[in-house]
Amino acid sequence: MKATWNGAVLAESDRTEVVEGNHYFPPDAINTQYFTPSPTHSVCPWKGTASYYTVEANGQQNRDAAWYYPQAKDAAKNIEGYVSFWKGVKVEP
Repeated sequence: MKATWNGAVLAESDRTEVVEGNHYFPPDAINTQYFTPSPTHSVCPWKGTASYYTVEANGQQNRDAAWYYPQAKDAAKNIEGYVSFWKGVKVEP
């Protein structure tokens, strides 16, 4: 799978985990130069507290376009530290 936005490859891996229809990319598949930590957090009752990244590529920002669970609950340990996307980021084979 490949995650792209604004002409940049944000992540690429054949080892994504699919949870609730979202592909989660392993940490080593992330092109970190496009990511800036965000102060945003959200809570999922069974996965835990999510942290977000703002994505910046080719002079544009996509605020909170990526999220991950730094300390996932037991039911979601398989995606702990893995990154997923929304807000216009394309995830395709």
